[in-house]
Amino acid sequence: MRSSYLLVGRGPMSINLFLLPSTQGRVEVSRENKYLSTLHPGKVLGELAILYNCKRTATIKAATDCKLWAIERQCFQTIMMRTGLIRQAEYTDFLKSVPIFKDLPEETLIKISDVLEETYYNEGDYIIRQGARGDTFFIISKGQVKVTIKQPNSVDEKFIRTLRKGDFFGEKALQGDDLRTANIIVDDPEGVSCLVIDRETFNQLISGLDEIRTRYKDELTDRKRLNEEFENLRLSELRVIATLGVGGFGRVELVQVAGDPQRSFALKQMKKSQIVETRQQQHIMSEKEIMGEANCDFIVKLYKTFKDRKYLYMLMESCLGGELWTILRDKGHFDDGTTRFYTACVIEAFDYLHSRNIIYRDLKPENLLLDVNGYVKLVDFGFAKRLLHGRKTWTFCGTPEYVAPEVILNRGHDISADYWSLGVLMFELLTGTPPFTGADPMKTYNIILKGIDAIEFPRNITRNATVLIKKLCRDNPAERLGYQKGGISEIQKHKWFDGFNWEGLRTRTLTPPILPKVRNVIDTSNFDDYPPDADGPPADDLTGWDADF
Repeated sequence: MRSSYLLVGRGPMSINLFLLPSTQGRVEVSRENKYLSTLHPGKVLGELAILYNCKRTATIKAATDCKLWAIERQCFQTIMMRTGLIRQAEYTDFLKSVPIFKDLPEETLIKISDVLEETYYNEGDYIIRQGARGDTFFIISKGQVKVTIKQPNSVDEKFIRTLRKGDFFGEKALQGDDLRTANIIVDDPEGVSCLVIDRETFNQLISGLDEIRTRYKDELTDRKRLNEEFENLRLSELRVIATLGVGGFGRVELVQVAGDPQRSFALKQMKKSQIVETRQQQHIMSEKEIMGEANCDFIVKLYKTFKDRKYLYMLMESCLGGELWTILRDKGHFDDGTTRFYTACVIEAFDYLHSRNIIYRDLKPENLLLDVNGYVKLVDFGFAKRLLHGRKTWTFCGTPEYVAPEVILNRGHDISADYWSLGVLMFELLTGTPPFTGADPMKTYNIILKGIDAIEFPRNITRNATVLIKKLCRDNPAERLGYQKGGISEIQKHKWFDGFNWEGLRTRTLTPPILPKVRNVIDTSNFDDYPPDADGPPADDLTGWDADF
């Protein structure tokens, strides 16, 4: 492969990671035709791009004949997912053998297993000393320890038993017994690894962990009435007024039904061939299913779907107040009160979704629309997904600045990733820019992985807002506010929301901070102008994957 280009900088998104085996080959690394370094056998190429899902940042050229091992992105993700599931299953099996855990539901055990930290101890180390105060519980994952007790009026320690992999100790500390009753000493020349959890973390998770409030009842009657109202509507009856937005798969048009000048709707049209080309079929079908069932005042309603040979269409309620992003762009940033109102609207939407085990995964100002009354609604559910209770998903998706670290690292994620993005949204609304911003996606991901504590907060962010953002953007998903006991109500009860009228928000009697000017049902003045689609109509797609759309 002499002089062949293995990877090209700024080229297409990575599908392969390469490894130079131990003996054969040498490659040169360059960027914009400038030599950077030479890699020898044993080095890995492309690991950042395959991990972070972004374009190549350097060019790799074979300097000699090379033999390389390669792994595709899909295979890499499968390995990461399988490894994560195996580890999760092993940890939960350990927990089931512990008396204080054995009666807990499976989803609770999974959450506890996620916060177990692995700690290593050398031979002869005292993990626990008799008589000392402690609040930590241990499960042995590798090696063995000996249990000894010091007798009264004696300097000698009496051997009690040996504990091995799967055995546990210190469980009474989680229930409030501070004083240790025995010594635990590493009795293995290769050392011991333990899975560890402390009392505070345990209490944050265990009490009321899955008591999700059910304030939102399934208003099936209302949803059914909506569906029936539009059941016989045909695509040919819709008249396009103007373009409201342009997205990755097509456009969103403001439309009216022929003969009904009192109302208007948003019609999202998506190119079928482009959906297939980018392998987003499942995401689109999930979007249709979730939005078609949702009946929440803080989520844009989907009324009906259509399809033809070239496009899929989604007829939705129109929110003529415009994108929150446009208002933020024009104003620069929002004050505390304005940010609080819009954040609260998102929290209400998340409360509705998360109580139904739905993760949103695409929070950003561009996906928040103002209705004519100034209230914010969540739109674009292309990345939303319904999860099995207590389970995770491994799909890499989202906007780079808002992606949670566990998504970047392929560790699996759940609704806790939405709380991370809520903290990022608060920061952006208060400052005008997200906290994690790089010149390209890979730099952004690296900044995210350094954590929220590495970010300098501007002075205009109040202390209470800073504390809340940092509690939402904890590196460990299980430690984020909203995911612990009390659920999302813990966010609502935070000091930053002191005095906020939650009931007024839900009943829509609270006055919004910004009241958009909307003259009539076809007024698009709160949206940017978009030129006509220069690409022309797409090719037909008759493969039938959208039969249930």
